[in-house]
Amino acid sequence: MENRKAEEKGKIGFWLSTSLVVGNMTGSGIFLLPAALALYGGISIFGWIYTVVGTIFLALVFSRLSKMFIQSGGPYTYSREGFGDFAGFLVAWGYWISIWAGNAAIAVAGVGYLSFFIPGLKENQILSAIVAVGAIWLFTFINTQSIKKVGMVQLITTLLKILPLLALGTFGFLYFNKAHFTPFNLSGESNFDAITATAALALWAFLGLESATIPSDNVKNPTKTIPRATIAGIITAALLYISSTVGVMGIMAPAELQNSAAPFADAAQKIWGDWASILIAVGAAIACFGALNGWILLQGQLPMAAARDKLFPPAFNKKSGKGIPVLGIVIASLLASALVSLNYTRGLVKMFSFIIMLSTLSCLLPYLFSSLSEIALYVRKKREFNRKRLIAASLISIPAFLYSLWAITGLESEVLLWGAILLTAGVPMYIYLRYNYNKRELFT
Repeated sequence: MENRKAEEKGKIGFWLSTSLVVGNMTGSGIFLLPAALALYGGISIFGWIYTVVGTIFLALVFSRLSKMFIQSGGPYTYSREGFGDFAGFLVAWGYWISIWAGNAAIAVAGVGYLSFFIPGLKENQILSAIVAVGAIWLFTFINTQSIKKVGMVQLITTLLKILPLLALGTFGFLYFNKAHFTPFNLSGESNFDAITATAALALWAFLGLESATIPSDNVKNPTKTIPRATIAGIITAALLYISSTVGVMGIMAPAELQNSAAPFADAAQKIWGDWASILIAVGAAIACFGALNGWILLQGQLPMAAARDKLFPPAFNKKSGKGIPVLGIVIASLLASALVSLNYTRGLVKMFSFIIMLSTLSCLLPYLFSSLSEIALYVRKKREFNRKRLIAASLISIPAFLYSLWAITGLESEVLLWGAILLTAGVPMYIYLRYNYNKRELFT
């Protein structure tokens, strides 16, 4: 009984789980996206709306699946249960790439906002790379301590970083200029193409909606906590995103916003002065590094779940005395550091833009498989599940699948090519692991 109480004490509850979802989503994306979306004009609001609707369907998918499967792994576990080992491996591999590549981008974005205070970070590419790598390893160290400490850091940073979004998403409307939304579509593309492109960009800001499902072994009462935290997190983030983005676009003219490296800080300076821009820049930096903290937690949990099922090397399943998969976290941080080091000559903005699209693509594969997993389970186990459950699942899963598929069409061809190469690179490892496993089974 005492062991059970001690185990429960070390787990995270609703508020920490919700902060993990909101914190992982409210990272670098929202603080840089207004500048990227300014190329399209006011029509980007529809991109946000479609993305919100699509991600709510995805959140409902993950909420339903979290009640069926309590073990850690999130999208990986759901895909493997629905479609088998190979699909599970592809999802785990793709999602893992998405996490550590995204961590590299988040670290770079955090350094970008720090350059508001230290101009040398923007001018000196080597220095900026060193600081980004240093941030990765600082939060890697925090994540090797205990999941409870990670959750507390996430709760504090989440509370701090939503303040700039609230400020510009509320008071910013007092300085709103509707002329900034004319013409409504600045891209020169058709309205449909413009909405598709902006929706693909906006999706980066929502990656992390499934965060509470991944460390489910460490969540109190996961069948109730995870669905509530997932829905609460995505609704909170969506309200902050749309209001603050529209607020910034209403304050700054499109041509001015397109050239802004720190749109929230620049908007605050325009209406409140230097002191406000400093506070906003601090909040944006906290947002980036807070998200980095949460994502580093997940980069160890996912491969651990796959290794437990013999789909990743056994070393990823090893835990420290504190129950942390340290090796998986460290290896992923090494890869993220390498990605920063190899691309620092591109400059902060170009490197960030490419990596976030690559990370988004790698994350869409898990979303595609997960969205159909419940339907696949019901079709395979007809005697266990009734027709009403299948219909209910279809009404949620099919829209989530179609949205994920549509989001892929908004990505650039270069990103699609590199994504295909990275995903295919994992297949030899899967074949090797399955061969060794089957060989051991044969001779035992």
